[in-house]
Amino acid sequence: MTLPQIALLALAVGLVIGVGLSLLVAWAYRARARVAEETSLSVPEGVTAVLGSMDDAACVVDSSGLVLAVSKAATRFGIEVGAPLENPELRQLVRGGRNEGGSASESMRLTRGGLSLDPRLVSARASVISPRMTLLIIRDVTEQERLDQMRRDFVANTSHELKTPVGAVTLLAEAIESAADDPAQVRHFAARISAEASRLGQLTGRIMSLSRLQAEDALSDVRPVAIDEVLATALEAHVVQADSAGVEIARGGDRGVWVRGDSQILIEAFGNLIANAIAYSPKGSRVGIGVKADEGVVEIAVSDQGIGIAEGDRERIFERFYRADEARSRRTGGTGLGLSIVKHATQRHGGEVRLWSRPGRGSTFTIRLPRIDAPPRIDADKKNKKKRERKAAKAATRVRNGENA
Repeated sequence: MTLPQIALLALAVGLVIGVGLSLLVAWAYRARARVAEETSLSVPEGVTAVLGSMDDAACVVDSSGLVLAVSKAATRFGIEVGAPLENPELRQLVRGGRNEGGSASESMRLTRGGLSLDPRLVSARASVISPRMTLLIIRDVTEQERLDQMRRDFVANTSHELKTPVGAVTLLAEAIESAADDPAQVRHFAARISAEASRLGQLTGRIMSLSRLQAEDALSDVRPVAIDEVLATALEAHVVQADSAGVEIARGGDRGVWVRGDSQILIEAFGNLIANAIAYSPKGSRVGIGVKADEGVVEIAVSDQGIGIAEGDRERIFERFYRADEARSRRTGGTGLGLSIVKHATQRHGGEVRLWSRPGRGSTFTIRLPRIDAPPRIDADKKNKKKRERKAAKAATRVRNGENA
């Protein structure tokens, strides 16, 4: 083979090799592009749109655990686009979903904003949506769990509280049967049964009131309410209790103040505060009720000169069935629900309840409610009343003048 032939052959081989390499590079480039597409370097618009409309925390991650897209709520848990999925439990869940070839779910506790002070109970689910993509949805169920726990506690506490009066009635009924031949004993036990039945009725009534306050999202009978009328009704219902306990009740402060709400619920709330103040006050002391109207707010304070509340009990005093003084509460017929009703009733009216107390000096419960102006009808009624009074006065003057003539 001559030298020119060898050169031509080498050139041909070089061209073949060059073309082959070019084709190989092009194929590799196209393969990488295809893989890049499969690995969601650009998340499908439909998935992005769904993420944008979700209230739950959600994100799309690739096979390496890199976050490709997120919902707005996902940032609360520190999940950011372009960053790796850092939580080891979530990474394990994603791997589990991919290994299962479909989806995997698990409940866990996650922290928000990188802080360990606020762990949230979440229900997380990982679903494979493409060979290289996994959708992770994180639903915060902390509040639901809290409500479920409240219901469980409520049922357990209610059952426990009902056992006492029901058991007492049973024992007293047996005692009456045994003392059938002794009229004095029968009357004594019958009076005890009546007292326990009354306590049982009070307990069930307050359980129903508290259940309604906790179950309803909004008040059903909202209208302008005069604080003067609410307090007058609540006070009238506890006059006998105050007289029996030898406790004086003093009412002071601003008059003519109005709020928007349910008058019956407010009467019950203030009645509970007044009843507690009387029950925990020594004989000869005073319970004070004061009203202070400020710009947009009205404060109604109920103060007593009783035993006060220890610092350790103040944080729990508004819990259902909690009693700071168990013995006194039993003796006075307390249910342990009154202050819980006060708290929920106040919150339902957009207000808050505050507590000041010092052992040996007494306690002050202050309810703060949004204040409203007096309804126009009320102002009109006042004007009409004054007109009627002036007309009556003129008529009386004319009558007197006629009589004198």
